[in-house]
Amino acid sequence: MIEQLQHIFLYDPQKPLIFTGLYFWAFFAVVLVGYSIIYKDKAVRNAYLFAISLFFYYKTSGFFVSILLVSTLTDFIIGKRIYASKFLLNKKLWLSLSIFINLFILVYFKYAYFFTDAFNNLLGTDYIPINHFAYWSNSFFGTHFRFDKILLPIGVSFFTFQTISYSVDVYRGQVKPVRNILDFGFFVSFFPQLVAGPIVRAAEFVPQLYKPYSLTKVQFGTALFMILNGLIKKLFLADYIAANFIDRVFANPLTYTGFENLMALYGYSLQVYADFSGYTDIAIGLALLMGFTLPKNFNSPYKATSTGEFWKRWHISLSSWLKDYLYIPMGGNKSGSVFSYISLFVIVFFISVLAANIWVPIAIGAGMVTVYFVGKVLPTFREWVSTNINLMMTMLLGGLWHGASWNFVVWGGLNGLGIVVFKLWNKVSPWSDKDKWYNRFIGILITFNFITFTRIWFRSSDFDIASQVLSQITSNLSFNVAWDVLVGYQWVFITMFIGFFIHWLPSTWKEGYKNIFIKLPYMVQVVATFVITFFLYQVLSSDMQPFIYFAF
Repeated sequence: MIEQLQHIFLYDPQKPLIFTGLYFWAFFAVVLVGYSIIYKDKAVRNAYLFAISLFFYYKTSGFFVSILLVSTLTDFIIGKRIYASKFLLNKKLWLSLSIFINLFILVYFKYAYFFTDAFNNLLGTDYIPINHFAYWSNSFFGTHFRFDKILLPIGVSFFTFQTISYSVDVYRGQVKPVRNILDFGFFVSFFPQLVAGPIVRAAEFVPQLYKPYSLTKVQFGTALFMILNGLIKKLFLADYIAANFIDRVFANPLTYTGFENLMALYGYSLQVYADFSGYTDIAIGLALLMGFTLPKNFNSPYKATSTGEFWKRWHISLSSWLKDYLYIPMGGNKSGSVFSYISLFVIVFFISVLAANIWVPIAIGAGMVTVYFVGKVLPTFREWVSTNINLMMTMLLGGLWHGASWNFVVWGGLNGLGIVVFKLWNKVSPWSDKDKWYNRFIGILITFNFITFTRIWFRSSDFDIASQVLSQITSNLSFNVAWDVLVGYQWVFITMFIGFFIHWLPSTWKEGYKNIFIKLPYMVQVVATFVITFFLYQVLSSDMQPFIYFAF
């Protein structure tokens, strides 16, 4: 009995609370029962969901819930101080404090090993990072947390970005501070989107805190459809092809032919989309059942005809966040700013540390000086640099957000380069008219293959693995074994074909079968949900894998 209660209420790092686990659906059923009792009182409802969200995060990440509470409390207080300040300087100082605290939390947990290794390499020391928060807790409160290793709290990037955007929006006058700490805590920690997004803006979500609960038949049908769609993407598409093919290839690329590496790369493009958008679909469906609307985070990204369009369709909440809180403050496509120079310094610093070579920052500095003087002589070139430099820096910082490694520098740089090159090409391209189906087809084909190519560095565990995958594809393609590979992994490739086929269906077709489900009688929808869910869990052939973006 005690062990069962511990399983229910205590954190188990081996069994975190995730959407695809059966325990989660039991948890959500209990949540809905309680919600059905208190939902009419908005204050009680918000407090209830805040408490539930904290429990969810505890079951997902253990006592890292304290970090979430610290971020919530500080930004709640700072948001009120920003709004109450009569002088612009005071507002800026409070905003700077919010950004500093959130970035400190993010950098501490995400880049502690990176900075420690850099310091050791520079001075020849052998310091080992420790979790100071756990150490202080053990010293002052008698807890027994492990402090000899710094683990990354799940979702830390998402909730810190969310609280930063809140402070910035209050500073800009786009939203008023949330009334009380319970409401604000609910906004920050709402469990469907807490650990992997979508990133929610205060202006979009806070007004929903004070609206009465409403769930129409269309919303109910949409919610069930999104949950089922997400589970199918995750369990049927992403997990199956990952466990049975992709993970095996990327674990040791040299033992597989170039053709197998290439197919694994295409498979990963499907996996990462099905995995991440599947999570988002489930999150949107869960939130809608409780009367809250989350923003759309994916819009058939592999239908994009350019790299720029791809990033308007992929992880939309992060792309728009980077645009509004990074790219535009830099100056957008017009000119640089003080923030541009700060961002440039951060990028050069990270690259220099990764290179561990004094000549790298010297070479970068020489390149910057050369660009400056060429721009003095050629105004057109200077204008082109001013238009695109902020874009490149935004993509590089987006890459470094995923992790401090050469893999993510290359991945972010290639995506930035892809956007810049397309902008140049589009000015002279004879195929720029996308109203013509064949031009659109060519654009989709090139963009999809380019994005898939960049995923070599995104998926590989380190730069050596990425180099091995690239080497196998370019020098050992071995088409002579293609048929044997296709037959040997026939169910994997059939699953991949189904996934890509559905993805590239016309949007009107997708809306059509979605609307058919929405219009079904309630009982038919519920029965269909149970049948499909039962089938999905029956066909699982391996342990469920964590969502990919939990790592970020």
